[in-house]
Amino acid sequence: MVVARVLSVAALLALAPLRGGGEEAAMSLNLRSPAFASHAAIPARYTCDGNEASPPLQWSGVPAKAKSLALIVDDPDAPDPAAPQTVWVHWVLYDLPAAADGLPEAVDSARLPPGAREGRNDFGRTGYGGPCPPVGRHRYFFKLYALDTVLPDLGRPDKARLLAAMKGHVVAQAELVGTYQH
Repeated sequence: MVVARVLSVAALLALAPLRGGGEEAAMSLNLRSPAFASHAAIPARYTCDGNEASPPLQWSGVPAKAKSLALIVDDPDAPDPAAPQTVWVHWVLYDLPAAADGLPEAVDSARLPPGAREGRNDFGRTGYGGPCPPVGRHRYFFKLYALDTVLPDLGRPDKARLLAAMKGHVVAQAELVGTYQH
């Protein structure tokens, strides 16, 4: 019990620098995909073994004071889950409308909701880069952030630049984890 409390306090403290307040809303935001369950395998069609289409995503519980949403998808197990060396970023989106309730399968820049902006992934391009692990089963974290502001045009920000711009503006966060192995 004490360990659980320490971990939950530590988790809240880790999020504190990004949050702009409103911790009461933090647990209401939910993220899911009709294509895979949380902590289950991502279907091959959404990976480099398929057509690398982005999976459909659905969310609910966006706090009323949210003005926009951001989405970051990354893999903390690169290149090898037995000896991870980096977090590989697969997708960076921001300024998604707060009224949006998801993204369709195979969404590209032309089909993003109005006002949404794309950042640069670690493949060196904008848009979704599907899982393509070199070895082992990797975890892919889809992280949705509700922000109390619409961010300015950041160009094609990488994950670090987007996180810096979001600092102090996160009012809620949700996460979905999928896995994949060749």
